[in-house]
Amino acid sequence: MKQLELDNNLLSGEIPATIGQLKELSLFFAWQNQLSGSIPIELANCKKLQDLDLSHNFLSGSVPNSLFNLKNLTKLLLISNGLSGEIPPDIGNCTSLIRLRLGSNKFTGQIPPEIGLLSNLSFLELSENQFTGEIPPDIGNCTQLEMVDLHGNRLQGTIPTSFQFLVNLNVLDLSMNRISGSVPENLGRLTSLNKLILNENYITGLIPNSLGLCKDLQFLDMSSNRITGSIPEEIGRLQGLDILLNLSRNSLSGPVPESFSNLSNLANLNLSHNMLTGSLRVLGNLDNLVSLDVSYNNFSGSIPDTKFFQDLPATVFSGNQKLCVNKNGCHSSGSLDGRISNRNLIICVVLGVTLTIMIMCAVAIFLLRTHGAAFGSSSDEENSLEWDFTPFQKLNFSVNDIMNKLSDSNVVGKGCSGMVYRVETPMKQVIAVKKLWPKKSGELPERDLFSAEVTTLGSIRHKNIVRLLGCCDNGRTRLLLFDYISNGSFAGLLHEKRVFLDWDARYKIILGAAHGLTYLHHDCIPPIVHRDIKANNILVGPQFEAFLADFGLAKLVGSSDSSEASNTVAGSYGYIAPEYGYSLRITEKSDVYSYGIVLLEALTGMEPTDHGIPEGDHIVTWINKELRERRREFTSILDQQLLIRSGTQTQEMLQVLGVALLCVNPSPEERPTMKDVTAMLKEIRQENEDYEKPNFLGKGVPINPKATVHCSSFSKSSESLIRSPSSLP
Repeated sequence: MKQLELDNNLLSGEIPATIGQLKELSLFFAWQNQLSGSIPIELANCKKLQDLDLSHNFLSGSVPNSLFNLKNLTKLLLISNGLSGEIPPDIGNCTSLIRLRLGSNKFTGQIPPEIGLLSNLSFLELSENQFTGEIPPDIGNCTQLEMVDLHGNRLQGTIPTSFQFLVNLNVLDLSMNRISGSVPENLGRLTSLNKLILNENYITGLIPNSLGLCKDLQFLDMSSNRITGSIPEEIGRLQGLDILLNLSRNSLSGPVPESFSNLSNLANLNLSHNMLTGSLRVLGNLDNLVSLDVSYNNFSGSIPDTKFFQDLPATVFSGNQKLCVNKNGCHSSGSLDGRISNRNLIICVVLGVTLTIMIMCAVAIFLLRTHGAAFGSSSDEENSLEWDFTPFQKLNFSVNDIMNKLSDSNVVGKGCSGMVYRVETPMKQVIAVKKLWPKKSGELPERDLFSAEVTTLGSIRHKNIVRLLGCCDNGRTRLLLFDYISNGSFAGLLHEKRVFLDWDARYKIILGAAHGLTYLHHDCIPPIVHRDIKANNILVGPQFEAFLADFGLAKLVGSSDSSEASNTVAGSYGYIAPEYGYSLRITEKSDVYSYGIVLLEALTGMEPTDHGIPEGDHIVTWINKELRERRREFTSILDQQLLIRSGTQTQEMLQVLGVALLCVNPSPEERPTMKDVTAMLKEIRQENEDYEKPNFLGKGVPINPKATVHCSSFSKSSESLIRSPSSLP
């Protein structure tokens, strides 16, 4: 036996020692069960073990030292158990480790400096344990790290300056520790940093100006420290900062920098409990703010005269003695008694009016039902229910503005998860509204489950993923609000022949989609599996930018009823990975397969089950027959119109074909990760661009001799895959 997958069941008891007899075992997954006892020492006898995930169980005791002598181990995930003891120096022997995640346990002692020997490590998560001592500077040697999460421990000392060498780092979370000293100036070298989380420590000194160099930063939390000085102008130049900026509960002084007017995408801003001075005028330009707290500072003047500021509760301005929070006159927000009493009066009036309106609406609804009236595409029953409206951006419209536009004339698409409408709001903003299909059983969906999952999706920010603006839920009807992408889907552009997509356009679209999917798989915590990758779910912008749509919606639709899982999370016909037929499981590798089908569509111009394919074959079956059985030239399967116009790009197209064939390998384990796919696609284009630069000593344009598909972390010949026998879907 090579693989043992027992995850997500109700298994209890201890892991048997006899598992050590599986000498060929390379993968053991038993996460999300009710296993107890200790990790058997005998597991170390599985010398070929590569992937071990025992997360989310009730395991206790220490991790056997012998486990750290497994030279082939690439993933060790023991998240959320009751494991204790120290991590031994032997961890340095696991030189193949890529992911080490031991969060939410009871580990103690110091973090061993031998972790610095793990040169392939990309994820290091030791959060929510009881580690003490200093953060070993040796971690700076792990230059492949993309995530370092050490939050929720008892770590002391300073942030190592050696972290400057972690140039691939996306997430650095050192929050809720006892870290002191200042933030190193050289952290500005981490230009790939997406989230920097340092809250609840004892950090002193200034906010380094160099953080302004972290152009990809979307989430910055330095709250609850002892930071002094002013807010650097450079922070306001982080135009990608769109999720959170939290500098609260420090000792910051001076005004809000004028450069903050550049933070037009920022959704959440907290500057409370500092000693900041001056005006709030510049914050009036932040059009996408959803939440704001500037309480307990020394701000003065009037608040910006915008609807967002006027609608904020008085508590977000409290503690600013000189701040005018009422446009009819200045009232001290340090003492809100007068305003609160006025508000109570207003509330009583509003409640009275609201009650009257509700009674009138109830009468109107009764009359409409009596006369059998219809309300657009929405039933009377669903419109009489109370709506929960959760915005993830600043939105200038109401639920009623949307519901009134959900008519058949505004339908722009229909899929397995719901109906899509094009809606123009009263402020002339065009958005896409997806009305999810109701539960088949007729039961009311669980609001809390929907809200929790959609909030996760709402926090996603990536240039190649359609932005989720908000959600509406009344217990029966669920609406998701997205940016509207005017050019439609990749499938529409490719197959409806409205315009001809040349290879550059197709390449830009498939690479953008790969970037978006890589973000979901590798940068989201926990990872998000799309479950329905297809050309119809890749939207295209005016410059051929790709936007993934419907990410995670299959999970939203089917999450409340496991019996429906096989119908709702499988994906779309023609794109479903073959292993789903026998395992009913969807993983990241299922997404990779579906993405491979999209690549084949881009190359051939055919749909997965195109009527032009002989014998009604699936596109993968047809390609394998053409190349393996009939020994046709690779170029014979390419879109011939594309081939005629491609010129010197033919070789690049063939290299992408090699990547596609890796993705649609019938064995999930043999498929590359999306991170590898993206790296291969970028490398292909870079190789060809480098090779085709003008050569003034020669004539003509030679064919690139380096036309092989390879990647530092995944290498396989595409031709060997074509020529070898394989089972096909």
